Amino acid sequence: MARGTPAAPAPARPGQAVKLRLTEIFYSIQGESTLAGSPCVFIRLTGCPLRCVYCDTAYAFHGGTTVSVEEILDRVRAFGCELVELTGGEPLSQRGSALLVRRLADKGHTVLLETAGNEPIEAVDPRVKIIYDVKTPGSGEAGRNRWENLDHLKPGDEIKFVICSREDYEWARDVVRERGLAGRHTVHFSPSFAVVANERLASWILEDRLPVRLHLQIHKYIWDPQARGV
Repeated sequence: MARGTPAAPAPARPGQAVKLRLTEIFYSIQGESTLAGSPCVFIRLTGCPLRCVYCDTAYAFHGGTTVSVEEILDRVRAFGCELVELTGGEPLSQRGSALLVRRLADKGHTVLLETAGNEPIEAVDPRVKIIYDVKTPGSGEAGRNRWENLDHLKPGDEIKFVICSREDYEWARDVVRERGLAGRHTVHFSPSFAVVANERLASWILEDRLPVRLHLQIHKYIWDPQARGV
Protein backbone atom coordinates (compact mmCIF):
# COMPACT_ATOMS: atom_id res chain seq x y z
CA MET A 1 0.00 0.00 0.00
CA ALA A 2 1.28 3.49 -0.84
CA ARG A 3 2.50 5.50 2.12
CA GLY A 4 -0.11 7.69 3.74
CA THR A 5 -2.99 6.14 1.82
CA PRO A 6 -5.80 4.70 3.94
CA ALA A 7 -7.04 1.23 3.18
CA ALA A 8 -9.62 1.78 0.47
CA PRO A 9 -13.02 0.25 1.19
CA ALA A 10 -13.71 -2.84 -0.87
CA PRO A 11 -15.85 -2.28 -3.99
CA ALA A 12 -19.51 -2.11 -3.04
CA ARG A 13 -21.73 -5.08 -3.73
CA PRO A 14 -25.16 -4.44 -5.30
CA GLY A 15 -27.25 -2.53 -2.78
CA GLN A 16 -24.25 -1.72 -0.59
CA ALA A 17 -23.33 1.92 0.06
CA VAL A 18 -20.02 3.17 -1.35
CA LYS A 19 -17.89 4.57 1.47
CA LEU A 20 -14.94 6.92 1.65
CA ARG A 21 -12.45 7.94 4.34
CA LEU A 22 -13.20 11.56 5.21
CA THR A 23 -11.11 14.09 7.15
CA GLU A 24 -13.48 17.08 7.12
CA ILE A 25 -16.25 18.98 5.36
CA PHE A 26 -16.40 22.75 5.77
CA TYR A 27 -17.78 25.92 4.20
CA SER A 28 -15.31 28.67 3.36
CA ILE A 29 -13.96 30.98 0.68
CA GLN A 30 -12.34 29.32 -2.30
CA GLY A 31 -8.71 30.40 -2.12
CA GLU A 32 -7.44 29.01 -5.43
CA SER A 33 -8.27 28.57 -9.14
CA THR A 34 -10.18 31.02 -11.34
CA LEU A 35 -13.05 30.72 -8.85
CA ALA A 36 -10.96 32.17 -6.00
CA GLY A 37 -13.04 34.39 -3.73
CA SER A 38 -16.25 32.37 -4.15
CA PRO A 39 -18.07 30.70 -1.24
CA CYS A 40 -17.38 26.97 -1.49
CA VAL A 41 -17.99 23.70 0.36
CA PHE A 42 -14.79 21.68 0.75
CA ILE A 43 -14.77 17.91 1.09
CA ARG A 44 -11.35 16.76 2.28
CA LEU A 45 -10.69 13.04 1.93
CA THR A 46 -8.06 11.24 3.99
CA GLY A 47 -4.75 9.89 2.73
CA CYS A 48 -2.09 10.82 0.21
CA PRO A 49 0.76 8.80 -1.32
CA LEU A 50 2.85 11.96 -1.84
CA ARG A 51 4.94 13.92 0.67
CA CYS A 52 5.47 17.35 -0.87
CA VAL A 53 7.83 19.48 1.18
CA TYR A 54 5.35 22.38 1.32
CA CYS A 55 2.26 20.32 2.18
CA ASP A 56 -0.13 22.29 4.41
CA THR A 57 -2.61 19.47 5.02
CA ALA A 58 -0.44 16.76 6.57
CA TYR A 59 -3.17 16.26 9.15
CA ALA A 60 -5.16 14.56 6.37
CA PHE A 61 -2.55 11.84 5.80
CA HIS A 62 -4.10 9.57 8.43
CA GLY A 63 -7.22 9.18 10.54
CA GLY A 64 -10.56 10.44 9.35
CA THR A 65 -13.87 8.65 9.52
CA THR A 66 -15.55 6.23 7.13
CA VAL A 67 -18.73 7.67 5.65
CA SER A 68 -20.98 6.82 2.73
CA VAL A 69 -21.34 8.89 -0.41
CA GLU A 70 -24.95 9.53 0.59
CA GLU A 71 -23.87 10.89 4.00
CA ILE A 72 -21.45 13.28 2.30
CA LEU A 73 -24.14 14.45 -0.11
CA ASP A 74 -26.50 15.13 2.81
CA ARG A 75 -23.87 17.17 4.65
CA VAL A 76 -23.04 19.19 1.54
CA ARG A 77 -26.71 19.90 0.88
CA ALA A 78 -27.07 21.43 4.36
CA PHE A 79 -24.72 24.29 3.41
CA GLY A 80 -26.91 25.40 0.49
CA CYS A 81 -23.90 26.25 -1.68
CA GLU A 82 -23.58 25.53 -5.41
CA LEU A 83 -19.76 25.38 -5.55
CA VAL A 84 -18.12 22.25 -4.10
CA GLU A 85 -14.51 21.09 -4.14
CA LEU A 86 -13.20 17.59 -3.52
CA THR A 87 -9.66 17.70 -2.19
CA GLY A 88 -7.30 15.85 0.14
CA GLY A 89 -4.82 14.45 0.68
CA GLU A 90 -5.14 12.99 -2.76
CA PRO A 91 -8.84 12.34 -3.41
CA LEU A 92 -8.29 10.03 -6.39
CA SER A 93 -6.33 7.60 -4.22
CA GLN A 94 -9.68 6.40 -2.84
CA ARG A 95 -12.07 4.26 -4.83
CA GLY A 96 -15.43 5.95 -4.76
CA SER A 97 -14.18 9.51 -5.33
CA ALA A 98 -15.24 9.40 -9.00
CA LEU A 99 -18.72 8.33 -7.93
CA LEU A 100 -18.91 11.15 -5.37
CA VAL A 101 -18.09 13.92 -7.86
CA ARG A 102 -20.50 12.42 -10.39
CA ARG A 103 -23.31 12.42 -7.81
CA LEU A 104 -22.49 16.01 -6.85
CA ALA A 105 -22.70 17.04 -10.51
CA ASP A 106 -25.99 15.15 -10.86
CA LYS A 107 -27.38 17.34 -8.08
CA GLY A 108 -26.50 20.51 -9.96
CA HIS A 109 -23.32 21.49 -8.17
CA THR A 110 -20.36 23.14 -9.84
CA VAL A 111 -17.69 20.64 -8.84
CA LEU A 112 -13.94 21.15 -8.57
CA LEU A 113 -11.52 18.28 -8.10
CA GLU A 114 -8.03 19.13 -6.90
CA THR A 115 -5.54 16.40 -7.70
CA ALA A 116 -1.77 15.95 -7.78
CA GLY A 117 -2.21 13.90 -10.92
CA ASN A 118 -0.38 10.80 -9.72
CA GLU A 119 -3.57 8.78 -10.25
CA PRO A 120 -5.39 8.28 -13.59
CA ILE A 121 -8.05 10.90 -14.31
CA GLU A 122 -9.89 9.29 -17.25
CA ALA A 123 -12.79 8.13 -15.06
CA VAL A 124 -13.57 11.61 -13.73
CA ASP A 125 -16.97 12.87 -14.90
CA PRO A 126 -16.50 15.44 -17.71
CA ARG A 127 -18.77 17.90 -15.88
CA VAL A 128 -16.15 18.21 -13.14
CA LYS A 129 -13.48 20.93 -13.39
CA ILE A 130 -10.09 19.40 -12.58
CA ILE A 131 -7.49 21.56 -10.86
CA TYR A 132 -4.33 19.68 -11.78
CA ASP A 133 -1.20 20.21 -9.68
CA VAL A 134 1.98 19.46 -11.66
CA LYS A 135 4.71 18.67 -9.13
CA THR A 136 7.89 20.72 -9.53
CA PRO A 137 11.35 19.43 -8.55
CA GLY A 138 11.25 21.57 -5.41
CA SER A 139 8.21 19.66 -4.18
CA GLY A 140 10.32 16.52 -3.84
CA GLU A 141 7.72 14.58 -5.82
CA ALA A 142 8.32 15.51 -9.46
CA GLY A 143 9.11 11.88 -10.21
CA ARG A 144 5.48 11.00 -9.45
CA ASN A 145 4.01 13.16 -12.23
CA ARG A 146 1.79 11.08 -14.52
CA TRP A 147 2.44 13.06 -17.69
CA GLU A 148 -0.06 11.13 -19.80
CA ASN A 149 -2.83 12.64 -17.67
CA LEU A 150 -2.28 16.00 -19.38
CA ASP A 151 -3.71 14.50 -22.56
CA HIS A 152 -6.96 13.74 -20.73
CA LEU A 153 -7.56 17.26 -19.38
CA LYS A 154 -10.51 19.17 -20.84
CA PRO A 155 -10.20 22.76 -22.12
CA GLY A 156 -11.95 24.07 -18.98
CA ASP A 157 -9.61 22.27 -16.59
CA GLU A 158 -6.86 24.26 -14.88
CA ILE A 159 -3.19 23.53 -14.16
CA LYS A 160 -1.16 24.67 -11.16
CA PHE A 161 2.57 24.74 -10.46
CA VAL A 162 3.79 25.50 -6.93
CA ILE A 163 7.10 27.34 -7.29
CA CYS A 164 9.74 26.80 -4.58
CA SER A 165 12.74 28.51 -6.21
CA ARG A 166 14.08 30.15 -9.36
CA GLU A 167 15.02 26.66 -10.57
CA ASP A 168 11.43 25.53 -10.08
CA TYR A 169 10.19 28.55 -12.01
CA GLU A 170 12.46 27.85 -14.99
CA TRP A 171 11.48 24.17 -14.97
CA ALA A 172 7.76 25.02 -14.91
CA ARG A 173 8.17 27.75 -17.54
CA ASP A 174 9.83 25.25 -19.88
CA VAL A 175 7.10 22.64 -19.28
CA VAL A 176 4.41 25.22 -20.10
CA ARG A 177 6.17 26.26 -23.30
CA GLU A 178 7.24 22.84 -24.54
CA ARG A 179 3.82 21.27 -23.96
CA GLY A 180 1.79 24.28 -25.10
CA LEU A 181 -0.22 24.22 -21.87
CA ALA A 182 -1.22 27.89 -21.78
CA GLY A 183 -2.86 27.56 -25.18
CA ARG A 184 -5.26 24.92 -23.87
CA HIS A 185 -5.75 25.66 -20.17
CA THR A 186 -5.62 28.36 -17.54
CA VAL A 187 -2.19 27.86 -15.94
CA HIS A 188 -1.42 29.12 -12.44
CA PHE A 189 2.03 29.72 -10.94
CA SER A 190 1.76 29.78 -7.16
CA PRO A 191 4.67 30.85 -4.91
CA SER A 192 5.35 28.32 -2.19
CA PHE A 193 3.92 30.18 0.80
CA ALA A 194 6.57 32.11 2.80
CA VAL A 195 9.31 30.54 0.63
CA VAL A 196 9.18 32.52 -2.64
CA ALA A 197 8.16 36.18 -2.43
CA ASN A 198 5.04 37.09 -4.38
CA GLU A 199 6.72 40.05 -6.05
CA ARG A 200 9.70 37.94 -7.11
CA LEU A 201 7.55 35.37 -8.88
CA ALA A 202 5.52 38.18 -10.45
CA SER A 203 8.68 39.76 -11.84
CA TRP A 204 9.87 36.45 -13.34
CA ILE A 205 6.52 35.94 -15.09
CA LEU A 206 6.57 39.48 -16.48
CA GLU A 207 10.20 39.30 -17.61
CA ASP A 208 9.47 36.17 -19.65
CA ARG A 209 6.11 37.41 -20.98
CA LEU A 210 4.75 34.08 -19.77
CA PRO A 211 0.96 33.69 -20.35
CA VAL A 212 0.18 32.30 -16.90
CA ARG A 213 -1.60 33.64 -13.83
CA LEU A 214 0.14 34.59 -10.60
CA HIS A 215 -1.81 32.44 -8.16
CA LEU A 216 -1.99 33.32 -4.47
CA GLN A 217 -3.72 31.20 -1.84
CA ILE A 218 -6.02 33.99 -0.68
CA HIS A 219 -7.44 32.02 2.24
CA LYS A 220 -3.97 32.23 3.83
CA TYR A 221 -4.20 36.02 3.69
CA ILE A 222 -7.69 36.09 5.19
CA TRP A 223 -7.07 33.65 8.04
CA ASP A 224 -4.08 32.24 9.90
CA PRO A 225 -2.12 30.14 7.36
CA GLN A 226 -2.13 27.24 9.84
CA ALA A 227 -5.88 27.38 10.49
CA ARG A 228 -8.00 24.36 9.59
CA GLY A 229 -11.50 24.42 8.22
CA VAL A 230 -11.12 27.71 6.32
